Amino acid sequence: MTILSAGPVLRLLYAAAIVAACFAFYALVRAAVLSRAGRSARGNALLSPGVPGVVFFTSPDCVTCKALQRPALREVQRNLEGCIQVVEVDTTERPDLARSWSVLSVPTTFILNREGRPVHVNHGATSARKLLGQLQAAL
Repeated sequence: MTILSAGPVLRLLYAAAIVAACFAFYALVRAAVLSRAGRSARGNALLSPGVPGVVFFTSPDCVTCKALQRPALREVQRNLEGCIQVVEVDTTERPDLARSWSVLSVPTTFILNREGRPVHVNHGATSARKLLGQLQAAL
């Protein structure tokens, strides 16, 4: 029996299983990236201890970084003035750091808690609202 000859309910169950497997795989990859970034964060004191923050990986030719991510980070800094740190890392100047944090594309942002441990990773442009929510949880 093939999927095409199966009834509509069985096809729906197959589709749901495939979607669930994709979400599970994504969760595993995300956990692995955060774990590796956590090991790198301990070795590279990018943020001052005791203050949560954002590590923002960018490059000079990243239009999305300039047009969307930087303004979102400025808005976050205005809303949480004095409560967070934002560190920008140019991947062309520090490819070793980008590699050790498992950064494959820019913009990539990591949210670090007070202990300097990464608790969230965002691949691609992330809205100020989402960043604020993630930082509120880290505070």
